[in-house]
Amino acid sequence: MIIRSNRELKARYHQLGPGDAFAGHLSLRQGEELKVFDLIHRGVKFFPSALSQFLSRSKVLQAEVLSKFMLPDTFAAYRSYDLIRNLSCYSRHKKIVSKRERKHLGMGLSLWSSLEELQSLDAIGSLPYPLVIQPFLSGARDFRVVVVGDYIEGYERINPHSFRKNLAQKGTAQPVNVDPRLKDFCLKIMNRGDFPYALLDILLSPEQEFFLSEISLMGGLSGSKIGQDGFLKHRNRQLDKFCSEHCRNYSSPPANP
Repeated sequence: MIIRSNRELKARYHQLGPGDAFAGHLSLRQGEELKVFDLIHRGVKFFPSALSQFLSRSKVLQAEVLSKFMLPDTFAAYRSYDLIRNLSCYSRHKKIVSKRERKHLGMGLSLWSSLEELQSLDAIGSLPYPLVIQPFLSGARDFRVVVVGDYIEGYERINPHSFRKNLAQKGTAQPVNVDPRLKDFCLKIMNRGDFPYALLDILLSPEQEFFLSEISLMGGLSGSKIGQDGFLKHRNRQLDKFCSEHCRNYSSPPANP
């Protein structure tokens, strides 16, 4: 079987096994997503891959798996001790940024004068763990790169009134050239996270270094040329291609020994 909807996935959950597949965007409640590990153990395939789907849902997992592409000293904080053990290395950073898990459109993004300030706040209350902690990169440019099928484009997100560049936070967008260096950087990230397509938020430092901010399988595209309809059309072609190839592989007669 090839499952194309979350409703059907839940209905046929106990029937699935080797040779079956799910093609589409997983939409599972927190905790319920653990059932995916059971399905993988039973031999069910996912497209996009289960790894890319979990990375797309979790900023914290991105900080763990894709940290080598991010700003140095980026870390995931699960408890107070994680803040305390990073105080010394963060003493050289003038400002820091925290990102809340499962918050989007810049609403979970906060700017702090130091990690000590965040740790002091935690000492008198409770922070919404887990969090991603990163140095604040002053003077950085913020690009969104769209990669789907053979299509790739990029645009810069600009907001002179806030460190939050998201277009939902009143930012504006202008096209940028995705040169070979930027394209190669994005494809390396996608390869590590097993993303067949992606929206990547990339920071460009004043020293012209690229750093991953976030990556997702879906997101806002109001600043793009392709738009949501165009993106979905390209994405659906990839889903259809996967389904055709999967059916062909499992309907072919076994090779002669």
